[in-house]
Amino acid sequence: MDKNKSRSEKSTTHLTKKEGEISFPLNRTVLLVIDPVNDFLSEGGAGWEMTKGTVKMNDVIGNLKRVIASAREHGIPVLFGPMAYTEEDYADEQLQRRSGINRLMFEKKMFLAGSWGADFHPELQPQENDIVLMPHKGVDVFETDLPDYLQRMDITHLVIAGMTANLCCESTGRHAMEHGFDVTFISDAIGATGILAYEASIRINYPLIANAVMTVDKFLAALTTSTVGDNVVQPGDTVHGSDGGEIGKVEKVVEVTEETDSYLLVPRGLIFQTDTYIPLDTVVKRAGKDVFINIPKMIVGEMPWDKPPPNRKEKYGPRSVEVGKLYGSRSPSSSEQ
Repeated sequence: MDKNKSRSEKSTTHLTKKEGEISFPLNRTVLLVIDPVNDFLSEGGAGWEMTKGTVKMNDVIGNLKRVIASAREHGIPVLFGPMAYTEEDYADEQLQRRSGINRLMFEKKMFLAGSWGADFHPELQPQENDIVLMPHKGVDVFETDLPDYLQRMDITHLVIAGMTANLCCESTGRHAMEHGFDVTFISDAIGATGILAYEASIRINYPLIANAVMTVDKFLAALTTSTVGDNVVQPGDTVHGSDGGEIGKVEKVVEVTEETDSYLLVPRGLIFQTDTYIPLDTVVKRAGKDVFINIPKMIVGEMPWDKPPPNRKEKYGPRSVEVGKLYGSRSPSSSEQ
């Protein structure tokens, strides 16, 4: 790679930018199950008292079993991302001094390598064709051999489930998104250390760092849609935000013109008091008669969608060669200069 290129030029762009699918391409999708282990999911586990509320509320074990079984049935690789700590991690690397979560795991003796607590829950055991990643030592599975597997398998879509919502699941999804992957979180196959942590991730953070937050049922419907190849938005479809919230039904789909971009018309109703003109390229997932856009329902009302969208070129900004100083007063410095 050219050493004179800027950091922004070296960054990964959206890996799926050339694709037209609005569901899951089965040959480029993986399911990542993070920390489905006894310390989180079994009574007597070192973290069970913290996690049992959301695990029971969401039936995380049952829903993980369903989503894993369906992924295997559709030929989607299942990757397991566990944790494991050894004496060297603490005595030599001093991980217990790195962060609050590392300190908590150290004091509670969580995920000790070779222990029952670090082992997979008995109902969530990897099978021969599944992949078990190297253990992560913090809250980001992307810091393991996960990227190598994704690149080797030519993966563009990463589906995340497991534990815990606001730490490992969120950090991994955020990192994957920054590297250009299409990220989906399975909301009822994820648990957390408390309701507030779970709700903050599912309702606020995930919808902005991922393309979709959906239940197991919606994901299974999307896999069926992917199988039959029904990838066209149609009048009568129900539009959902990236948070899963229902926005309304599509009245018509309008193709691109010289003046306007293509869009969906969702007529005003009980939720939105005006007609909503949603750019068609916001649609990123289809699950049966449900379509998901990559904007949360909670901020749809803040979008400039009260009239047909202008040609998208108006939103592109200047070409890079036309920019003198990136920030007006100066351009960024570079450690590689």
